[in-house]
Amino acid sequence: MTEFGLPSAIPHQSVHRSHNFSAGPGALPECVLQQLSAELIEVPEQNLSVLGISHRSDWFAAVVAETEERLRRLLQLDSDWQVLLLQGGSSLQFSMIPMNFLPKEASADYLKTGYWSQRSLDDPSLFGAVNVAWDGEACAFTRMPTEAELNLNSEAAYFHYISNETVEGLQFHSIPGIDGVPRFCDMSSDFLSRPLPVERFDLIYAHAQKNLGPAGLTIVLIRQSQMNRRRRDVPSMLDYRRHRDAHSIFNTPPTFAIYATLLVLRWLEEDVGGLEPMAARNARKAELIYTALDISNGFYRGHADSKSRSLMNVCFTLPSQQLQHAFLRDAGRQGLLGLAGHRSLGGIRASLYNAVSEESCQLLVDFMAEFQARHAASSPPAKET
Repeated sequence: MTEFGLPSAIPHQSVHRSHNFSAGPGALPECVLQQLSAELIEVPEQNLSVLGISHRSDWFAAVVAETEERLRRLLQLDSDWQVLLLQGGSSLQFSMIPMNFLPKEASADYLKTGYWSQRSLDDPSLFGAVNVAWDGEACAFTRMPTEAELNLNSEAAYFHYISNETVEGLQFHSIPGIDGVPRFCDMSSDFLSRPLPVERFDLIYAHAQKNLGPAGLTIVLIRQSQMNRRRRDVPSMLDYRRHRDAHSIFNTPPTFAIYATLLVLRWLEEDVGGLEPMAARNARKAELIYTALDISNGFYRGHADSKSRSLMNVCFTLPSQQLQHAFLRDAGRQGLLGLAGHRSLGGIRASLYNAVSEESCQLLVDFMAEFQARHAASSPPAKET
């Protein structure tokens, strides 16, 4: 039994599965999949499927409480932080944030560093002014900005950025912005992949289907001080305070996604050992793939500048579309799945989220070497991008 009286992980046997490099929904730990597969039939001591347990039950209240407590421990959140378990993905947060925090007479600073940060700019102008403090479109979203390139406003209502761009394979390796201006960050694709200095942030959000669990859950971490400065009346479902007051059960929540996320948090805390070991593991995985790119003599060409490379999403191309199709076909035959790049960029994308194993990454690297050996002699060098 766990600290909240919930059953601990059930015994499981390893099964052969394909290797999931999808950008989302991403890979889940095998031990979590094993436990969920059993509990789809019946949760021990509940005599019900996990899909049928009421969100008003004591059992589910304990799930929510343990999920929040484990997040607090992993991130070392003090009592000023509120933990909200919401729905709607990051796309809803793109609207909720300006709706709650951007006054009509004020402006907010945003960074445009890739596909998803470009999407984050669609709604804020409905509520107030937006200052795009840096636009990476001119460099084809191949790198993140330096601090000196940012045109930031010290009087901004808040500063918003995305820490990891999944489409282009870009990641911030330092924290941009002006300390003292509320810093809001979409960490959907690198949340809990490494330690985080939470003291430098005021609002952090992440949808679950990358590093945390199945689609349907969005975690929002928000300081109480920010909640107290809400700028306008908003519909109740879009009011962070309503969700805080209801302990994340303002309406029927995504119960299965929350429970699955709890199991992933247990795995991360108890089996992996926390965020520092997870970060070291993720760095090793990324190094394997990027080394394969770097030693390929241009057969595999990475999209991102070396200083902005993402540890979560490795994006690259081959010398021709024909070879890229063959790469995906042959990789699939070997159980290496989810490698197609985003529709807006194309190419290949290997997503190395927390639950992707080092073994899976080594198998991908071995396949890349074998594929190059078969095709490099007959292929022209990849074109510069």
